[in-house]
Amino acid sequence: MSDSFDYIIVGAGSAGCVLANRLSASGQHSVLLLEAGPKDWNPWIHIPIGYAKLFSDERVNWLYQTEPELELNGRRIVQPRGKVLGGSSSINGLIYIRGQQRDFDVWRQLGCAGWSFDDVLPYFIRAEDQERGGDDWHGTGGPLSVSEARDPSPLVDAFIKAGESVGLPFNPDFNGENQEGIGYFQNTMRNGWRWSTAKGYLRPAKSRTNLKVETEAFATRILFEGKRAVGIEYRQGDETRRAFARGEVILSGGAINSPQLLELSGIGDGARLSRQGISVLHDSPKVGENLQDHLQARIVMKCKQPVTVNDQYHSLRGRIGMGLDFLLRRRGPLAVAAGYGTAFFKARPEAETPDTQVHFLTFSVDKMGDALHKFSGYTASICLLRPESRGSVHIVSGDPARAPEIRANYLSTDYDRDTSVAALRRLREILNAEPMAEFSDGEKIPGPDVDSDEALLDYCRAFGTTIYHPTCTCAMGPNEDDVLSPDLRVNGVDGLRVVDASIMPRLVSGNTNAATVMIAEKAADMIMT
Repeated sequence: MSDSFDYIIVGAGSAGCVLANRLSASGQHSVLLLEAGPKDWNPWIHIPIGYAKLFSDERVNWLYQTEPELELNGRRIVQPRGKVLGGSSSINGLIYIRGQQRDFDVWRQLGCAGWSFDDVLPYFIRAEDQERGGDDWHGTGGPLSVSEARDPSPLVDAFIKAGESVGLPFNPDFNGENQEGIGYFQNTMRNGWRWSTAKGYLRPAKSRTNLKVETEAFATRILFEGKRAVGIEYRQGDETRRAFARGEVILSGGAINSPQLLELSGIGDGARLSRQGISVLHDSPKVGENLQDHLQARIVMKCKQPVTVNDQYHSLRGRIGMGLDFLLRRRGPLAVAAGYGTAFFKARPEAETPDTQVHFLTFSVDKMGDALHKFSGYTASICLLRPESRGSVHIVSGDPARAPEIRANYLSTDYDRDTSVAALRRLREILNAEPMAEFSDGEKIPGPDVDSDEALLDYCRAFGTTIYHPTCTCAMGPNEDDVLSPDLRVNGVDGLRVVDASIMPRLVSGNTNAATVMIAEKAADMIMT
């Protein structure tokens, strides 16, 4: 069975839903959007705290993992990715951070014309429906709802004051003129509900007759005539289907699935593809290379006062109260993102801009997805913003259903190791400062005995994990041997683009969903002009 469209988009995630909306808006072009996962019917998708429930749910999550990581004691690190309408924007931590201005200026300096901060700011603004209102940095009326934290927290307030006491400025807007400082996160929520790109972009467009959305449609290869992409082959139920594109095929599968589909279709390192029995269409050795991700290491503190989510959860009355608070007011712990407070600081004094991000949470667990600790606890983690470590994503078989080999190579450089240790020390300084000390009943993990540089690095190796920001595996650049040109066309072939987080030449300094939405907004203009 087959159909023909002007544009075919593979992947209905953070980028794909944006493209589906923008490319179909005029009514002049027919668009097919393919998503390997189901519709976003699962109620936990829409409740903000539901990300913890979806962390290991194979119905909406690809559940990838890395190969054994050499510098992390041979541990495999989980790499959850959304497999549902909205993609990772339907299962992520809902945090809205754009990155630093310098991130995008560096993209331009690397030869990616049109991607400086001044170039991309209008697309961030266009996407936003900012709860605070519009200004030079923010927009209103856009599809992506950006809101304040629903409730203040005495723990977060104390964390902010403690940071100020050790020299960090209070920052009311980490997506404004300056990222450095301490304060509350903003989130992709509306009235207490998650606001994924499926909700913000796809839902208003689904009634258009020129847009067709197919779920549980697993793309297996790109179809070519010569070196021009002309369609997609995909599996849906027991059937193999083909759809053809009169205009362009656009991959929006993310930093793991997009390079995988390119390699399965004959675009990648020729020697590697030949070993898997795949005919080489275009020898492009950089496909799947340059993987960059943020590594986190957590500090868990015991709390003197029963003000943590742990306390509420382990009380029947508390659990009932949490449920009622959300049902009646869309507030309380169920309406909290995967970061409540944050800080951006320079762990290394010589850094020009913040090199570390903190995620502060009013609960504690051994690892994400586990049950909450039975003691009163809160958590703060450090995240190295601009890691030097580089990894890869590559197929290990010509079978599309087989997961690719992911190697993140975390902590593989001296810079990454030294900065992580320095960041943990700086975070401890904040957590032990007044008035945070009024709540502290001591450090539980890793514990005060883990104090030397060597011990802190060993702790990172034993317990460090991803903060779920894989990027850069189909990086754009100015040269013919780059995977993509700066207009996101795949070099060496025609009629094919990639639009998702994999196109970044360098990882942005913060959570990646906002930047991915921006990329798709800008790409839509490129495609339509």
